[in-house]
Amino acid sequence: MLPQFAPRRERSAWPGRAMPLAWAILILSTTCLESVMAQQTTRPRARDLGITVGIFEPGAHNAITDVGGVLVGQTTLIEGDDIRTGVTAIRPHGGNLYFDRVPAAMYVANGFGKLLGVTQVRELGELEMPILLTCTLCVWKAADAMVEWALEMEGMERVRSINPVVGETNDGGLNDIRNRPIGPEHVRAALDGATTGPVEEGAVGAGTGTSAFGWKGGIGTSSRVLPASLGGYTVGVLVQSNFGGILQIAGAPVGRELGRYAFRNQVEERDGEAQGSIMMVVATDAPLSERNLERLAMRAVMGLSRTGSFASNGSGDYVLSFSTAAGVRRRPGDQVRTTEDLANDRMSALFQATVESTEEAIYNSMFRAETVSSRFGTREALPIDETVEVLRRYGVIRE
Repeated sequence: MLPQFAPRRERSAWPGRAMPLAWAILILSTTCLESVMAQQTTRPRARDLGITVGIFEPGAHNAITDVGGVLVGQTTLIEGDDIRTGVTAIRPHGGNLYFDRVPAAMYVANGFGKLLGVTQVRELGELEMPILLTCTLCVWKAADAMVEWALEMEGMERVRSINPVVGETNDGGLNDIRNRPIGPEHVRAALDGATTGPVEEGAVGAGTGTSAFGWKGGIGTSSRVLPASLGGYTVGVLVQSNFGGILQIAGAPVGRELGRYAFRNQVEERDGEAQGSIMMVVATDAPLSERNLERLAMRAVMGLSRTGSFASNGSGDYVLSFSTAAGVRRRPGDQVRTTEDLANDRMSALFQATVESTEEAIYNSMFRAETVSSRFGTREALPIDETVEVLRRYGVIRE
């Protein structure tokens, strides 16, 4: 599925109101065609290159949408020489989440970030709205737009409190972040356009302007399906990668070999990459309580660390996790709930699946990302040929 592109509202031509849809479509077709074509990337995913992460098999799409019912929608916003940002929406199911809530949890590896709505998630252990990812200074605009979108849904006429959950990473290295270009139309497009099936990766949605390990980062996803003997459950992970460190892929020191890594200026008297953030979203169809979902979220950080991250001071490293299982759903007004709860001693395989999916999702976010330029500079895509050569030399990829 191709990402959706939408231009900003034109303040000079349409003061005080949004640009008419017809004009927006016209501008899209005449000014953004080159950007749209650029996003139709042929760059490979990690598995296309023979990189196998872990022991469990991925789902049909190797994506978070392999977890039954999960939908992902993205709006990519590219305009002129300065706007490189977007919105990624993750919906646990296609219904009204407020009336059919899912248990959820969060884990913070390093709290340098603006993750909105998390105190209620932590207190109640549930999601009542989809998860949005966007750029740092657009968090509150995205939240307001999602609240308006939700309150307009059928049956919401009496709702007086709602909890939007919005995460972010800072794409200011490529995007005019102070412009805060995300508008309600971009949020609605991501939410309404969310679908199951393959998920577009790389420089799309909330990953349009992000960077990772000194190269272009972005949106990445992966999944694992457990064998029937281990429950047959599915785990899916989606990441918005925008962080630094010393890139390693399946143990191979790619960042060091290619000469781009954190603290290089101190080690070799050259520039390095250390700062940044990452949002990780973990979904599963295993019937888990919020307590075990938090334990699952903790394991995503292990997958992150395998890629070479060390959670620098300025890195906001967050994990949100949820379960879509029918036996754990929550509905307002229930006085007593009878719920399923997977036993603790059945969690280990899910932990392993989460680590594997997170690690591979990060690789996919980089392998799939194209080079992106703006007036602020250029973030080069991870070089495929040079990376493959390193991986072959270290035995990650075998002939």
